[in-house]
Amino acid sequence: MSTLTRQVLSHLDWLEAEAIHILREVAGQCANPVLLFSGGKDSICLLRLAEKAFRPGRFPFPLMHIDTGHNYPEVTQFRDRRAAELGERLIVRSVEDSMARGTVVLKHPGESRNKHQSVTLLEAIEEFGFDACIGGARRDEEKARAKERIMSFRDEFGQWDPKNQRPELWNLYNARSHKGENIRAFPISNWTELDVWQYIQREQLELPSIYFAHLRPVVRKNGLLQPVTALTPAAPDDRVEEVRVRFRTVGDITCTAPVESDADTVDKILLETATTTITERGATRMDDQTSEASMEQRKKEGYF
Repeated sequence: MSTLTRQVLSHLDWLEAEAIHILREVAGQCANPVLLFSGGKDSICLLRLAEKAFRPGRFPFPLMHIDTGHNYPEVTQFRDRRAAELGERLIVRSVEDSMARGTVVLKHPGESRNKHQSVTLLEAIEEFGFDACIGGARRDEEKARAKERIMSFRDEFGQWDPKNQRPELWNLYNARSHKGENIRAFPISNWTELDVWQYIQREQLELPSIYFAHLRPVVRKNGLLQPVTALTPAAPDDRVEEVRVRFRTVGDITCTAPVESDADTVDKILLETATTTITERGATRMDDQTSEASMEQRKKEGYF
């Protein structure tokens, strides 16, 4: 007599299964989706999930990165190499392209380009006719992120209205849209920063080197560590320190700060992440320190 053994799924198994289901729903319901891949840790997890959802076939969508032109070279180099290793098409559109067209105008040369990615993204959506963008946003990142549905609807102007979103009952997802409208799909919305690092550990995923502790010149400003670079030079009265740091999130050099850390392995990062009391964005995003840079307002304008 045979005995059926019930498989016990771990927390990560459940999250992975949900994310794979969402990716397949997007591929099944949408005519022309795209996966946003920056080379950051969340989108690296998305790539592994897409492999599990669609291999041995090709992904049913290209990869795309909206580049500010001010990203850390370690990350963009990793982005290009990883896409090539997977044999998947990578589309890169830059804020600098929008500046050349005159659709993005900076208030001054030193203004952060981060928030202007919304314009370039909407232009890329129109250029390629994408009806869904798959992103690696998580609800634990920020209050506005927590208002998102898994399938987040954008109108024909690319705008997000948090009060006008579709219900998602019993894990039934509606990714249908009319021409000109767009869906932003977030397969790892229910993941936390700790879940991401646990998944990276389990799947042994490679990461850009700046996620691990290294020495870097910084100045301390407003409770954050500002890297000293050609784009963010130290002021004459700044005290430059050589500090051992790592990045919890990666993005535009002008607004992404590292944190002090000796964690040079995934195991050490997991321990730090499990014990920290400071949120990921609160510790690392210089542009989140003012109400002018409200994430919710950015999302209403078309941001990721």
